[in-house]
Amino acid sequence: MSLVRLNIKGISYSQTQSGAYALVLSEVDGERTLPIIIGAFEAQSIAIALEKEIKPPRPLTHDLFKTFAKRFNIIVKQVIIHKLVDGVFYSSLICERNKIEEIIDARTSDAIALATRFKAPIFTFENILDKAGIILKIKDETKLEQSKFKMEDLVTDIIENPTAPYKNKPLKELEKQLEEAVTDEDYELAAKLRDEISKRGKNN
Repeated sequence: MSLVRLNIKGISYSQTQSGAYALVLSEVDGERTLPIIIGAFEAQSIAIALEKEIKPPRPLTHDLFKTFAKRFNIIVKQVIIHKLVDGVFYSSLICERNKIEEIIDARTSDAIALATRFKAPIFTFENILDKAGIILKIKDETKLEQSKFKMEDLVTDIIENPTAPYKNKPLKELEKQLEEAVTDEDYELAAKLRDEISKRGKNN
């Protein structure tokens, strides 16, 4: 089964899921794009990696992973989005240490955040693009450009105010999202939601 190389076309606010973002990947030698819904933290992490001139005051989780990997001579050679089940993309990190290759399972958003840091290519299989890829028409391209934000704005959110994406949401919605985040073991998101809920409690 043939692999297709992808580039990051952009990140925009998700039109279907509140508080989420759409990471749009495009095939290198073609017109198809692959939109993937990712969380706010991962969107910010990818944006920071793409914005070379802006650095967070402390290493993010993906930065720490890269530092740890380099210390032990591990490199991420490539990322492969290898499966799509019920709208969820599954990915693998192809890593190498001492000329020995290892395959590590990863969430697609995490895998791409690491790929941007290691300058590793991103691939998917032809059948996944056939199934989930879309061709953006001129109007769609314009809509994507209008919905894009400047990467600097997203980077500023995580450096200056990590709970910014949640400040306009109702308290009940935040509490529900907190429960879901804990259930999904997404503790970074849970911490942000907890901090925003706590902040509102102090202000009341």
